[in-house]
Amino acid sequence: MNMKKMLLSAAAAAVVATPLLAMPAAAQNEQFMPLLVYRTGPYAPSGIPLANGFVDYFELINARDGGINGVKVTWEECETSYNTDRGVECYERLKKNGPTGASLVNPYSTGITYALIERATADKIPVFSMGYGRADATIGSVFPYVFTAPATYWAGADAIVQYIQAQEKGSLKGKKIALVYHDSAYGKEPISTLQALAKQEGYTLNLFPVAHPGLEQKATWLQIGRQLRPDWVIMWGWGVMNATAIKEAAAVGYPMEKFIGIWWSGSEADVKPAGAAAKGYKSAQFTGTGTGAPIHAQIREQLFAKNMGIGKDTFGEVLYNRGLVNAAISVEAVRTAQGKFGNKPLTGEQIQWGFENLNITQETIDKLGLTGLMSPIKLSCNDHEGGGAVVVQQWDGKNWNYVSDFIKPRREMLTKMYEASAMQYAKEKNITPRDCKM
Repeated sequence: MNMKKMLLSAAAAAVVATPLLAMPAAAQNEQFMPLLVYRTGPYAPSGIPLANGFVDYFELINARDGGINGVKVTWEECETSYNTDRGVECYERLKKNGPTGASLVNPYSTGITYALIERATADKIPVFSMGYGRADATIGSVFPYVFTAPATYWAGADAIVQYIQAQEKGSLKGKKIALVYHDSAYGKEPISTLQALAKQEGYTLNLFPVAHPGLEQKATWLQIGRQLRPDWVIMWGWGVMNATAIKEAAAVGYPMEKFIGIWWSGSEADVKPAGAAAKGYKSAQFTGTGTGAPIHAQIREQLFAKNMGIGKDTFGEVLYNRGLVNAAISVEAVRTAQGKFGNKPLTGEQIQWGFENLNITQETIDKLGLTGLMSPIKLSCNDHEGGGAVVVQQWDGKNWNYVSDFIKPRREMLTKMYEASAMQYAKEKNITPRDCKM
């Protein structure tokens, strides 16, 4: 019995001591990137290409460049099924992985983003909510660890209104615009901006919330198509809601060329299930389409030709490309931070500095092989959005094609809105904003 106790005690001591053992040399030179993904659940058709784009970019960086200035990128996927509670669990499970902990987190859900802001700020881990999440988190003095580049929902709403205004020969006075939106924090994000623009431009805004997951919309579209008959419909949808809306709009005869979605309502997963009914449908976008960028050739040569990579089935899709761009911006934030802190695994706090000093010029974009896939961005202490542009694309039945020039959101107006909302948040949370003028 005494011997048994001694053996058990020794085993227990070994388990306790294990975390104190030195990491292998290779592991000490790794930059860990947690990946919150949703390859399952009702939003999987959108989540899969996003996750594939991330993984392929990270694999390319390791295969082509040997990592970020010699520091290998490592990652681990954690399945959220687009569920907020699961997303928080994934964050908590992965945040301490790697030699320096999580570099940053990409929640890929507005709900998860909201839930992580205070946690990640306390942990000093950047939250990169690229084109989603809280728009007012653009104000870095209040949200030092949240980044919204290259465009927020509010910027997207403004760009869409600018596009519609151009189609209406410069005036929206007396026009009727309907917003069909996912009844969630995500779907409600553009409402305040569209309401402010309605007062400014003279159009009437009508709101139509759609309950998750969005399969029941017949009554909504009967009201839109046969009673309201708006001049334009804007959609803030997600997942199966989008294809369902397109089918129902077609069923009541609403013209597709007057129907325009935000960038989360404009991928192949949104239009292909609707078949011929989707032809002519439009959406906003901030990343490029197709497989013609130099990076696509590099992925074919460096990964696919060597039985590496996982994105062959989604290669070049809208959301695959968005995953590539998101991963690229993340990597460049790390690279920027290395310029100050050295070519070694960095902490989230150090990478936060990298984000705030990130300047991706057109020359950088070309060098990265991302020509045509993104516009230049430059972030700062107080500007976490970076000045990205928005373009409108249209589905021709087989492919997405640009039907506008890149549109610059009216950020003078938007910044005032961001600041007012951010300062209200700071007041509610008893936050003293940083001085970003130093």
